[in-house]
Amino acid sequence: MAVLSVWEKESFFAPADIIIAGSGLVGLWSAYYLKKHAPSLNITIVDRGIIPTGASTRNAGFACFGSLTELIANRQQLGDDQLLQLVEWRYKGIKKIKKIFDARDIDYETNGGYELLAKADDNELRSTIDVINRLLKKVTGEQKTFRLQNEQIARFGFAGVQHLVENKAEGQLHSGKLCQALMRLVQSMGVTILNNIEVTSYEKVGGHLLLHTQHDFPLLSSQLLIATNAFARQLLPQLDVTPARGQVLVTSPIEGLPFKGTFHFEEGFYYFRNLGDRVLLGGARNKALEEENTDEMTITGKIQHELERFLNEVVLPGRHYSIEHRWSGIMGMGSEKMPILRAVNDHVFCAVRMSGMGVALAPVIGEKVAEMMTSTG
Repeated sequence: MAVLSVWEKESFFAPADIIIAGSGLVGLWSAYYLKKHAPSLNITIVDRGIIPTGASTRNAGFACFGSLTELIANRQQLGDDQLLQLVEWRYKGIKKIKKIFDARDIDYETNGGYELLAKADDNELRSTIDVINRLLKKVTGEQKTFRLQNEQIARFGFAGVQHLVENKAEGQLHSGKLCQALMRLVQSMGVTILNNIEVTSYEKVGGHLLLHTQHDFPLLSSQLLIATNAFARQLLPQLDVTPARGQVLVTSPIEGLPFKGTFHFEEGFYYFRNLGDRVLLGGARNKALEEENTDEMTITGKIQHELERFLNEVVLPGRHYSIEHRWSGIMGMGSEKMPILRAVNDHVFCAVRMSGMGVALAPVIGEKVAEMMTSTG
């Protein structure tokens, strides 16, 4: 890049109060709440890509807080208290999205969510649903967050499915439009967004942080928020964050598509939804967990073939369609499901490890880290 002009030095690249590394959902929501808490803050978001990369614009567009079997698995790991906290954050995050944005601007639809179960003992399943519903009433206020809807299986046209569990509170949205709407919102509040800038390291110089990037010019800030999710260990190698690839495909339009909504299978490892009259299907990384723990944003024959098998045998048996789109995104996972939200020191903070739930978690995590940074700063 050419030598900066004085205009550039004193505007785009002026010392900031806060620099946020990562312009994905967590970074954008954090900027929004930081400006809400302290409108005078000079905030700059930098991102290594030309648009948000990772998972924010490459996910399935689910506005969900966990399928039944996923929450059962989380409960065994976290216990009741942490599980409820996690679900509450996700649930509140979805409500924040719906409150702040017009549904039409982000293609938000509440068609309900469902989980497909290939095999389950009927009495044991009903008992489990009752237990989880009693727990979740503290969060959703509903007597029956989950309920059996087996009569819908035939109408939806699924094959090899014994039970269908419904969650009416679940929604779906357009991830790209949500990120665009958030960008427009924070920019209207005075936040600067700079692309093609990757923070490679930082150091304390006097009372400021000096951020090093692939460019020759320095970036100065009083505080740094690392919101790069799956890629956070590049700056904070001590974090328990592992990149996990999620692969996706989208079909051609299907005449008379018999279902709308978001659908889960095998603890959420498989997930699909209608995208208008098309079907978006993703997941199956549990078929090759070691291979899919990568930050390479590519697609593989092994996972794509498995997705096509599931689509053909379970979701759309006997239907004619073609695959029109394929892509992958990189999620931030770890040894547990709770996000990492902490002050590294007085000047550096991180909000990472969304565990594939960034759409729902980011609004609440962004608000919490904003409170942390403004009370400390």
